[in-house]
Amino acid sequence: MALILPKGYDPVLSVRETQEAIKYIRDTFQKEFGKEMNLERVSAPLFVSKSSGLNDNLNGVERPVSFDILGIPNEEYEVVQSLAKWKRMALGEYNFAPGEGLYTNMNAIRRDEELDNLHSCYVDQWDWEKVIRKEDRNIKTLEDTVKTIFKVIKHMEHEVWYKYPQAVKHLPDDIFFITSEELRQMYPDKTPKERENLITKEHGCVFVEKIGGALGDGKPHDGRSPDYDDWELNGDILFWFENLDCALEISSMGIRVDEDAMESQLKAANAEDRKNLPFHKSLLAGELPYTIGGGIGQSRLCMLLLNKAHVGEVQSSVWPADMIEACKKNKMILL
Repeated sequence: MALILPKGYDPVLSVRETQEAIKYIRDTFQKEFGKEMNLERVSAPLFVSKSSGLNDNLNGVERPVSFDILGIPNEEYEVVQSLAKWKRMALGEYNFAPGEGLYTNMNAIRRDEELDNLHSCYVDQWDWEKVIRKEDRNIKTLEDTVKTIFKVIKHMEHEVWYKYPQAVKHLPDDIFFITSEELRQMYPDKTPKERENLITKEHGCVFVEKIGGALGDGKPHDGRSPDYDDWELNGDILFWFENLDCALEISSMGIRVDEDAMESQLKAANAEDRKNLPFHKSLLAGELPYTIGGGIGQSRLCMLLLNKAHVGEVQSSVWPADMIEACKKNKMILL
């Protein structure tokens, strides 16, 4: 996705008003989200040891930022790319019961991102995870949870409207569910991103299910690490975003792998060597709770609710000099 400069773009709020709105959205959302989902806020690491196997390898090609620590020789540490596996381990160590969960502010560096309107090398999201029973590992649990998240986001639209009626983006009233295979069959000649755009433009908000495994054409809809989401019980929440004429992903989430799903997905991904890592050993031994979880982009949510055209308008990061200048000429002031 190349840089998009929307014609006639009006940011509505000044930079200082935007900063005020960002704080309001973040403070309000996490409070409402935690209450609605029965989640407790916890502290989380900025980096983990490479040998723990806890870091998220995303699509398997992104390079984590790594370094050593003077006081801990012979160990390499990595800035987290997400907390997908750490959260599950924490739920077990903190003795959370089924129906209880946690959320945390996750900050990460993804140095291999292609920088554009939606993608930054700085990631800020609410990572969350909840314990469920084994018998609740099903599509109903997944879709009920998605509906709850959508309800909280929709409620935030009304909250923001009270304070910033001139700036708020109006969201659809419902979320539409479709599997990645159904979507492929609808648009067999389109790329996965083109399919997402078409279905999201039609419905306003969509949850695309079952991401990671091979579809009918032998290709996955999108890449997913094999050792946290169950590829049959996961998906992405997408909103149609007129400013950029594309689908805006707000959340990637899912029911996490059990022992069988871990085995089969590691084999499919040719990553069975991970079985020797501490996290994977614990999971395969049945020592970790069954969970559902995901991430919700903080800057993405602010961008959506405030109808901003560039993620750099709602987060402070680094951008190429020519992008900063081009955005400035289009009234898009990057923080």
